[in-house]
Amino acid sequence: MPTWAQLAEIGRDLRFYPSLTKHPKVLIQEQVTNFNRVGYIKGIPIFDEAEIGEHRQYFDALLASVIAEGGSSYSIISAHMKYGKVYDLLTHPRIVACVKDLIGEDVIGWGAHYFCKMPHDSKTVGWHQDAGYWPLSPSKTVTVWLAIDDAAVENGAMRFIAGSHHLGHLTARHSDPDDNSVLGQIVENAEQHGESVDVELKAGEISIHTDLLLHGSNANPSSKRRCGLTLRYCTSDVQASYRWNREGVVVSGKDNSGHWGNPPRPTVD
Repeated sequence: MPTWAQLAEIGRDLRFYPSLTKHPKVLIQEQVTNFNRVGYIKGIPIFDEAEIGEHRQYFDALLASVIAEGGSSYSIISAHMKYGKVYDLLTHPRIVACVKDLIGEDVIGWGAHYFCKMPHDSKTVGWHQDAGYWPLSPSKTVTVWLAIDDAAVENGAMRFIAGSHHLGHLTARHSDPDDNSVLGQIVENAEQHGESVDVELKAGEISIHTDLLLHGSNANPSSKRRCGLTLRYCTSDVQASYRWNREGVVVSGKDNSGHWGNPPRPTVD
């Protein structure tokens, strides 16, 4: 992960670029309008109970394997580069169709990271903006959060600060051990920037948010696991530093610049 100083040297364009879509094919125009206004869409059904149940079983086995090898429930990153079934989710037509309705025809899928809060997990995810971590410019990236398990307030559902993406890149501080946060950055007093919204999702549903939207999540004091798979997408004109472009897959349209690596599907399922 690049340091803050390294990211500052890149001179990134961290402005919100609103969706210009006038005739969405899967979403409705109201959803596109709301995405521009509040920075997110939530509760989009993608997979039925049987379909998401199959992937949940896959993830259960994957998690057991990763933990047995010394990893954790948060350490399964760049998963589309390692596991064919995750690559299939990153490139899944139903998910990509929603993304295209927001950012256009030429789309790169460049990241896949499981965020799995185990039962009675005391860790939080402090308020942050995704753009604060990524060496990408301009700021034309969205995150799809696919609920593998039901996500509710009681088990640490994600939270958004509605409309905070219009403020540009906000100053964050490094988290410290007392914060008990999974990630390394925290934006202080985030609630002053807008309404806090709980993102409760049924398994198989997705939310989508822009990379400038403040978001985070509370601990999971319940007996129910809360797992989500984050899938990251950007327009093909985005440039990635520090060789992050190697992991970008052309999931729709073209990459006319040839900047992105477009790796093949992994053979390991």
